[in-house]
Amino acid sequence: MTDPSPDNLASALAQHGLELPDSQTAMLSRYCELLWEWNAKINLTRHTDYEKFVARDLTDSLAIAQFLGPNEKILDVGTGGGVPGVVLAIVRPDLDVSLCESVAKKARAVADIVQRLGLDVPVFHARAEDILAEQRFDTLVLRAVARMNKLLTWFAPHWDAFDRLLLVKGPAWVGERGEARHYSLLKNLALRKLADYPLPGTDSSSVLLQICPEERLEQMAGRKAGS
Repeated sequence: MTDPSPDNLASALAQHGLELPDSQTAMLSRYCELLWEWNAKINLTRHTDYEKFVARDLTDSLAIAQFLGPNEKILDVGTGGGVPGVVLAIVRPDLDVSLCESVAKKARAVADIVQRLGLDVPVFHARAEDILAEQRFDTLVLRAVARMNKLLTWFAPHWDAFDRLLLVKGPAWVGERGEARHYSLLKNLALRKLADYPLPGTDSSSVLLQICPEERLEQMAGRKAGS
C-alpha cells in the first residue's frame, strides 16, 4: 500500500527528506496554489499535487540551483508555469532571474503569478533568441523545451550573449547527444554531466547537463552556489 499524497508542502518536503527555510516553504506553497489556480484555466503543468511538485519540479530546480554561482543572471527559456525560474527566484533570492515564454497565454499567467508573489522577476513574452539580441545572461536554463539538436541550432548564433546552457534531461539524453554530434552541433562545445539523480516514483533518472564553448570550460568549473 502506497502512502497517501501529502496535503501540504511541508509534509511533501519531509516525505522526500528535504528541508527549506520556513519563509521559502511558505512562498513555494503559495506558488503552488497560484499555479494550480491558473492550471484550471490553461494547461501549465501536469504536477497538480504537492508530492509531484516536490518530486519533479522542486527536485529539478534544486539540482540546478546548486550549480549557479552567487548573483548569476539567469534566463529561464520556455518557462511555462514558472519551473524552474520562479522556484529558483524563491530558493536563491541572490539570483537575477528572468523568464521568457513564447506562448502569450502562458506568459500572461506566469506574469500574474510572479506579480502576486511579489517577486522582482521580469517575464518576457518573446522567443529567447529575440531577448538575446538585446540582453546578455550568464546562464540559460531549459527544462522540457526541445531536443538537444534543436536547442543547439537555435542558440548557435547567440553564444556571445550568454556563457552556458544548463539542460535538465531524462534518460534519452545520450541519444540526443549522439544526434547532436552526428550533425556537428557540438563542435567546439564542451558538454558535461553535472548531476545525475533518480526520478522519484520511477526507475528512471534525470540529468543536469552543461554546454558551453570549450574555451569557457575552466571558467564554468568555478560556477557553483557559494563558490
